[in-house]
Amino acid sequence: MAKLPPKPTVAEVLDAVHKAKTKAKKIEVLQQYDSKALRYCLIWNYDESLKSALPDGDVPYTPNDAPTPEAQSKLASEYRTLYNFIVGGNYDINNTRREVLFIQLLESLHADEAEVLCLVKDKKLAKKYKISFPVVKEAYPDIRWGNRV
Repeated sequence: MAKLPPKPTVAEVLDAVHKAKTKAKKIEVLQQYDSKALRYCLIWNYDESLKSALPDGDVPYTPNDAPTPEAQSKLASEYRTLYNFIVGGNYDINNTRREVLFIQLLESLHADEAEVLCLVKDKKLAKKYKISFPVVKEAYPDIRWGNRV
């Protein structure tokens, strides 16, 4: 298993899980690099009781290609805002504002993390990363699935 940098991005962790060859190794990577941002993304993706408040499909944003990581946000610090994009998460903003906020968030993140969010929004994380719901459930037995709305 490749060693990830300290405080890896959600995309780096998902990529490491994807590259792990066995279920046990995938679970080990998920547990070793556990974070609130990673859990939030996995819950949004795999919990059927959570529905995206954003339209399905491609998002018209410009990926952040800033040359230094310091010029980019990370999901580790931005995950607290993700409730704005889930049905029932924030009734105080209209759909247009919600979509603008999502695009702004994507454009502030590293391109790989923005891609993760776009996949999670449509519950399509498994299309890029070989991570199954049973693996996630086993890695995080303390997560309560369902009945979130």
